[in-house]
Amino acid sequence: MCEILTDVDGVYTTDPRVEPRARKIPRITYEEMLELASLGAKVLQIRSVEFAMKYSVPVHVRSSQNHNEGTWIMSEQRNLESAVVTGVALDRNEAKVTLTNVPDVPGTVAAIFGQLARANIIVDMIIQNASRGGATDVTFTVPENDLRQAVAELRRLGLPNAGPMEILSDPEICKISIVGVGMRTHAGVAARAFEILGRENINIQMVSTSEIKVSVVVHERYGELALRALHAGFGLDVEVDAGA
Repeated sequence: MCEILTDVDGVYTTDPRVEPRARKIPRITYEEMLELASLGAKVLQIRSVEFAMKYSVPVHVRSSQNHNEGTWIMSEQRNLESAVVTGVALDRNEAKVTLTNVPDVPGTVAAIFGQLARANIIVDMIIQNASRGGATDVTFTVPENDLRQAVAELRRLGLPNAGPMEILSDPEICKISIVGVGMRTHAGVAARAFEILGRENINIQMVSTSEIKVSVVVHERYGELALRALHAGFGLDVEVDAGA
């Protein structure tokens, strides 16, 4: 095993600075920790979790100030019931870019994202709308710090058969994500998340899903409200048995 002593006493269901009712997670899988780390959780670096997962080394994260049990990061325990959602993360370092009137022909999307890749700009969520009259819209997110460079790169991009393509940017967004291996065996998790946000009158701009994650983009003013609503809506503020 690997024991990591730090200034916090484990991994929490969300950022306690945003949601005071956040709970320490007794056990979390490598996959869940990788997702949370990539979404802004600062407890562990992604590479440390990747190494632990590759070599099946259990990791115990706990405080250096006491001897209390922390959080165990390990392989998924098939004999135990997994919580549907393990944690909620808020990433404020996001910006949205929309390209309108993009030619809907083979190779166009490759040219767009190839240009960004050559500039070492990481693209996260991507949405391409249905074609209308041979043109489409493409929307994606990039780190907010890279927004200006991304727009500059796209302005230099020459697309064949391109009409009056417009580049729209919006730095006033954030990404909220729910993570949990229990999503693999529970239907309707995304629908429930959308319902929770709808009750708070929070408009969803973009959606991205994976096997154990649902991410939504909302206006930055609603970020903390969305985090608290999802945290409570999925019961993460309720104490559970540490052995469960």
